[in-house]
Amino acid sequence: MSLNIKFWGVRGSLPSSPAPTDWTNHIEGILRNFFSSGYSDISQVSKFIQKAEIPLLGGYGAATTCVEVHTARCQLIIDGGSGIRNLSESLMSGTTGRTKGPFHILMTHFHWDHVIGLPFFVPHFIPGSEVHYYGVQSDLEQLIRGIFRRPYFPVPFEELKARVYFHVLEPRKPVKIEDFTVTPYLLDHPDPCWGYKIQSQGKTYAHCVDTEGTRVTALELGDDLPLYQGVDLMYFDAQYTLPELAEKANWGHSAAQVGLDIALREEIGQVLFAHHDPGARIEQVQELKRQTREYYESRQRFAADRNQTLPAVSWDFAYEGLEIKL
Repeated sequence: MSLNIKFWGVRGSLPSSPAPTDWTNHIEGILRNFFSSGYSDISQVSKFIQKAEIPLLGGYGAATTCVEVHTARCQLIIDGGSGIRNLSESLMSGTTGRTKGPFHILMTHFHWDHVIGLPFFVPHFIPGSEVHYYGVQSDLEQLIRGIFRRPYFPVPFEELKARVYFHVLEPRKPVKIEDFTVTPYLLDHPDPCWGYKIQSQGKTYAHCVDTEGTRVTALELGDDLPLYQGVDLMYFDAQYTLPELAEKANWGHSAAQVGLDIALREEIGQVLFAHHDPGARIEQVQELKRQTREYYESRQRFAADRNQTLPAVSWDFAYEGLEIKL
């Protein structure tokens, strides 16, 4: 048994993909790397691709936040960004055996990039399907109904064929959803946004997007500290560099270094950074990754100089389609 997490959308603010001219330049760079790496024959293409990091070839993805957490028995979906469309197509292919649900969708908040894909979640339109929405927001039902409304979408909520249910959660109170235990905790965002601590199969996933990370210390986090404790994998907002974070205070997004500090203190074994800026090209996300590595190594050196040992943290920047098994 295992806890599986798949990232169907990792971009922030709005769906965004490089322009065709950018892709052309990127492909030219890949071809140059193929030959400069010592390859020369078409038969070696597969070997070259298998050795390369996926984002260096195909980028980080265009879709906004949608994360699937599942076990062999059931499935949770976090947020309905544009990434939920591809998840929907996967579900409807029949390979998962979950064509009619029940589907459990956890909502963090209702900014456009987290709801834009909900009208394209096909189970809404299938008779006999069962869709459950969860959120801390007291007006959860009203907010979801408002997405399915003309002139924004041609099919009103009242015409959906699925049975749709709404569950308002209490802050910081665990709730059982099939074989998951889910607890919402408050993040640092201009409009209230709730992260989720999800436990199952003896493993724990912490969903911490969107957050600015203005509360970092245990004292500052207070009742929300448990979101970061006893965690196997943390998914953390890293849209900005540290200088950008200072310039964009109160925008509700953070930097990887902030997440690393939390992970090191709370001994979180693995961290994935996401909510990539819509304007960030592949090279810019790679630069964020370089700066994060530099910071992580500086923390290690600082500890070593004082005969201290930091816990090991495996970290990376998430890309669309990435799957993690805990």
